[in-house]
Amino acid sequence: MTREYKIAVVNGDGIGNEIVPAGVSVLNATAEKHGFKLNFDNFSWGAGHYLEHGEFMPSNGIEQLKKFDAIFFGAVGLPMVDDTLPAKDYTFKVRTDLKQYVNYRPVKLFSGVESPLRNKTEEDIDFVILRENNEGEFVQNGKILYPETPNGVAVDTSMVTRLGVERIAHYAFKLARKRRNKVTNVTKSNTLIYTLGFWDMIISEVAQQYPDVEYSKMYIDNASASFVLKPECFDVILTTNMLGDILSDLGGAIMGSLGLGGSGNINPEKEFPSMFEPIHGSAPDIAGQNIANPIGQIWSAALMLEHLGEMDAAKDILDAINHTTSKGNLTRDLKGTATTSEIADSIVNHIILKELANH
Repeated sequence: MTREYKIAVVNGDGIGNEIVPAGVSVLNATAEKHGFKLNFDNFSWGAGHYLEHGEFMPSNGIEQLKKFDAIFFGAVGLPMVDDTLPAKDYTFKVRTDLKQYVNYRPVKLFSGVESPLRNKTEEDIDFVILRENNEGEFVQNGKILYPETPNGVAVDTSMVTRLGVERIAHYAFKLARKRRNKVTNVTKSNTLIYTLGFWDMIISEVAQQYPDVEYSKMYIDNASASFVLKPECFDVILTTNMLGDILSDLGGAIMGSLGLGGSGNINPEKEFPSMFEPIHGSAPDIAGQNIANPIGQIWSAALMLEHLGEMDAAKDILDAINHTTSKGNLTRDLKGTATTSEIADSIVNHIILKELANH
């Protein structure tokens, strides 16, 4: 019986309308080669939808998404829409309502891409940032009081729960066992002594259940410096919602471009669909020009297939990305001249040619 998966496709805004179709073309080629079927349904949600309908997604949007095995998402946001809305009304809503509590952001130097870090190689830059995705600093649990008066005050409250920390900590240690057996907790508990002190305490308790995994704690300031000076010291990084958001952009930068970064918002139990997206934004300034780097989106496609259990297919996509970059086939953000569609075609062709070579 043919393996079939239902995928919700949300291009979003800006370059999402170019890079998501590029990713879908790679997914189709990979599915055909590996003998499974992907059934795509497209949703025109995002800031453009908000301008037309006054909402980023319909009120029953989450219920619609629950019927799918995964969500393949581009990026959301437009200059004429308040930039506090996309996260609140789309991204955070999906991540929270579908219990996607793991934000999985791999950092890897691809062949043929020069890192801004001189003398650092593909062996040095290869780690995963796990960002707690439902709690922490981004819960938007706050208030502004008397904003127009001299005694105006604003408060945001970070939320850390035992359940939330335990579940992502277990995920981190289990992932480390599949990699190089090392977890680094990136924290700032020397100043945020209550929330992150509690975070550290719980992770330390979980660490004792994985004696075979090396565990260490590093403050965010030291970790930021180490990304630049010694990225080879990292394997699996476990950190909070906001710290992980910042670190993963730094991770994209040391890879050579944020355009290369893929990610997954994962519900490990598969009770709800997980959502896969590049780490960058909608970049409306370059939309429609066929110059956006689709590799972050295509890498997200590989992460999606891995989550669905199609491990060989996911590996094929990563190999094809590496083959494409190794030939110097790079987009403008990497000082190349290749277009969005040329990169996608190169990756598709490598997958197809590899299949033909195996027959």
